[in-house]
Amino acid sequence: MQNELAEVWFYNQGWTAHDFQKSCWKAISKGQSGILNAPTGYGKTFAIWFGVLKSYYDQQHQLNKLKKKQLHTLWITPLRALSKEIHKATSQVSQDLDLDYEIELRTGDTTTAVRQKQRKNPPQALITTPESVHLILATKGGQDYFKNLEFIIVDEWHELLGSKRGVLMELAISRIKSINPKLKIWGISATIGNLQEAKDILLGEHNKGTLIKANINKQIAIETVFPDNLEKFPWAGHLGIKLLDKVVDIINNYQTTLIFTNTRSQAEIWYQQIITHYPEFAGLIAIHHGSLSDEVRFWVEVALHEGRLKAVVCTSSLDLGVDFRPVDCVVQVGSPKGIARFLQRAGRSGHRPDATSVIYYVPTNSLEIIEGDSLKYAVSNHIVESRIPYIRSFDVLIQYLMTLAVGDGFQAEDILQEVAQTHCFSSISQEEFDQCMALLIHGGTSLTAYDDFHRLELVDGLYKVTNRRIAMRHRLSIGAIVSDLMMRVKFLSGKYLGSIEESFIAKLNIGDVFWFSGRQLELVQIIANDAIVRASEKKKGVIPSWMGGRFAISPDLGIAIRHSFKNIHKKRGVSPEITFLKPLFDEQERLSKLPKEDELLVEYIQTKYGNHFFFYPFDGKLVHEGMAQVIAYRLGNIKPATFSIASNEYGFELLSDTDYEVDDKFLQKLFSPQHLHQDINSGINVQEMAKRRFRDIAGIAGLVFQGFPGKQMKSKHLQANAGLFFSVFSEYEPNNLLLREAYDEVFDFQLEEGRMQQAFERIANHKILFSRPEKLTPFSFPIFAESFRERYSNEDWKSRLEKVKMQLLNG
Repeated sequence: MQNELAEVWFYNQGWTAHDFQKSCWKAISKGQSGILNAPTGYGKTFAIWFGVLKSYYDQQHQLNKLKKKQLHTLWITPLRALSKEIHKATSQVSQDLDLDYEIELRTGDTTTAVRQKQRKNPPQALITTPESVHLILATKGGQDYFKNLEFIIVDEWHELLGSKRGVLMELAISRIKSINPKLKIWGISATIGNLQEAKDILLGEHNKGTLIKANINKQIAIETVFPDNLEKFPWAGHLGIKLLDKVVDIINNYQTTLIFTNTRSQAEIWYQQIITHYPEFAGLIAIHHGSLSDEVRFWVEVALHEGRLKAVVCTSSLDLGVDFRPVDCVVQVGSPKGIARFLQRAGRSGHRPDATSVIYYVPTNSLEIIEGDSLKYAVSNHIVESRIPYIRSFDVLIQYLMTLAVGDGFQAEDILQEVAQTHCFSSISQEEFDQCMALLIHGGTSLTAYDDFHRLELVDGLYKVTNRRIAMRHRLSIGAIVSDLMMRVKFLSGKYLGSIEESFIAKLNIGDVFWFSGRQLELVQIIANDAIVRASEKKKGVIPSWMGGRFAISPDLGIAIRHSFKNIHKKRGVSPEITFLKPLFDEQERLSKLPKEDELLVEYIQTKYGNHFFFYPFDGKLVHEGMAQVIAYRLGNIKPATFSIASNEYGFELLSDTDYEVDDKFLQKLFSPQHLHQDINSGINVQEMAKRRFRDIAGIAGLVFQGFPGKQMKSKHLQANAGLFFSVFSEYEPNNLLLREAYDEVFDFQLEEGRMQQAFERIANHKILFSRPEKLTPFSFPIFAESFRERYSNEDWKSRLEKVKMQLLNG
C-alpha cells in the first residue's frame, strides 16, 4: 500500500524507504498495533510517523471536512532529551510538506501556561513522558482529553519495560483503551532478549498485534585498547586513566567521539584528566551527565548536533536514541556491564544507514581485558539481555487509583477489570484490589484512626478525592522514579565521618563490623538516616559496596565471560585479547589452576592476614555479595567464624582467622542449591533491607509525602516516616500488600534471588576445582585489593599494595 506523504518527503531527502518502514506503513494502514525493532540510525521514527500521518489525512479525506482539532497521537518517551529530538524531527516533516498537523511538547520543562493552552486547544500530536500522561488523567476532564486519540506510540519501550515507569505506562494504556477501544498502540524498541514478551505487555493480552523486525545487519567494529605492558596482578581501576594518551589518539582520529563511563564521578575524572593533560581541547570537549543542569546538558546536545565538539565525556545520560550525526566513534571506559548497553552505546556512532558503528573498549584493569573477547562473542552470536518486567507493583496501582480519583473519579469494578488485563496485575484478586481501595478510603486495617488516610469518597457512584490539599499533594507526587538514599556514618559522639549507600548499611546486622574512612567500625544502631558506629578492635570487617556496586554485569555478559574461558584453553585461533592475556593466565595456572567454561575455581590461601577463601563464579558483583553472605553463613554452621567479605565482578573473598578442612564433599555442600531461600533469610538481614526498600514503595503509594518543589522533605524524615509504617504493618498487619511487596522486591531485585538460585544450580552441575596456592594469584589479587584499599584508605594504600604485588612477582 502506498504512502504518498512518505514517498514525496523521502524523494526530497534523496532517500529510499527501507522494507521495515514500508511494512510499518502497511500495518498501520490496516489498523494494526505492533512493535518495531530496528537498528539505530535507520529511521525508526519515520517508519511510525508517516503511518500516523497517512491515517490522519485519510480520515480527513473520508469525512470531506476538517473537524475541530483534537488530540490524535500521543508519543511517549522516557527522556526529555529524546522528546525534543522527536519533536524536532516530526515538526520538520510538517514544515517540509506544509502540513497542518501540529506537534507540541509536554514535559517537566513545559510551563503551566502552555499546559493550559494545550488542554483547551490540543495539538494533533503531543510528545510527552509517562508521568505527564498520568498528570493529565489527574485533572478534571482529563479522560475526555483522550476520547478521540487514535495512536499511542511508546518510544524506547525496552527502557521503560524493566521499571515501574513501565507499569505506569501499562496502567495509562489500560484506561485510554477503555475510553477509546479503537486505539492503536505502537512500540519502538531496541533489541532485547524478550522482544515478544515486550510486545505482549505493551499491547495487552487480547491484542495480538504485529512484530516488525528490520532485516538489517548493523555493522559494529569493536576494538580493545591494550596497555603497553600487562599487569599480571591487576586491581580495579588501576589501568583506566593510564590509557589516557591512547584515548586521546582515538579522539584525534575521528570527527566526534563520545566517551562513555559508568559513573558520574568517573566522567568527572576523565574530563578533568583530558583537559589537564591536553589543554588544547578546551572548548572542544564537554561533559554530560544526569547531575548537570538542564541548561548545560542542552548546550552540549546542541553543540554535538552542530559538530562543534571534538569529544563528550558522558554517562548513560546519552545512551538513548538521540541523533548526533557528527558522532563517528564511541569509547567505552571499563566494563559496560551488559551487552545491550554496549550495543546501545555503540549505536551512538555511525548514526545513519550503512555506516559502521565504531566502539573502542578501554579496560580499567588487566583482567577486564577478557571482556573484549566476551563482548565480541556476544555480539557475533546475537546474545542480548531480557528486560524483566515488574509484576504486582501495588504501590503504583495505589498511586494510579488516586490519580483517577483526583481527576474525574472512577468506578471500582470497572477499574479492576481494566487493570486485570495488564501484565503487571494479571494475577490480582478481588481481595487484593479491595485492600488497595481500603487503604485509600479509610487507611486499611492499621491506619483507620488517621484522617490523612481517608482519601477517597464515594460521590454519585464514583470514587473521588474532594480534599484540595490531598489532591494537590498527589499531583506533586506522581511518578515512580526513586533515588537511592545516602546514609551518614557518625560516631556515638556525633562526629561525622562521611556518607555511604543505604543499600550497603541495610545488609548489616547490629554489631557487624565494616571498613570505612580508614577505620574499623562496629554498627551500633540505625537512627533514621544515620548509621551510628564506634571504633572496633576486631581485625575482620565487610568492605562497603560503592556507587556502581548495583551496576553489576548482566547474566548474559556473565555467560559470555565464562565462554571466554573456553577460548583460553585453545592452542590456536584465539582473539587478540586472549593472546595478550596469555602471560597472566600462564601465571594463574602455575600458581593455582585455570578453570574452563564449566568449572568453578575455589582457592584457599593462608597469609599473615588470615585464611582466605576465593570463589570465582563470574556472575557479577551483586550476585557475589549475596552468595558470599550465604556461603559465610553455611561455613559458620560448620565451624563458627567471623568473616570479612570482599567481591568484584568475577568472584568474592571470605577472610577469617578460622581454619577449615576442605575437600570436594565440603565444597559441594557449600554450594548446594537446597534450602537456599532459607539460608538467605538466615544469613542476610532481609528485614532491614525490606525496611529500606519500603521507603520507596511508601513514597510511590503516597503514604509518605516527599515535599513541595524546592522544599523536599529531608531524607531522615522520609526514612523515619516510612520506617514507622513498616513497623506498624509488620506488627499489626503482616499480610499488608505493600509490606509483602517490599520483601518480594528485595529477593527479586536487590538480592537477585532468582539469579543466585540459577548460579547455585549451575555450580551444582559443574566440576569444582580446588586449589591451595602458597600465595595470592592473578585472579585473587584484584579481590584482595578491594579489601586492602579500604583497610588503608587514610594511608598510602597504593604503595602498600604495590609492595605486596612486588613480593608476589619476585616470590
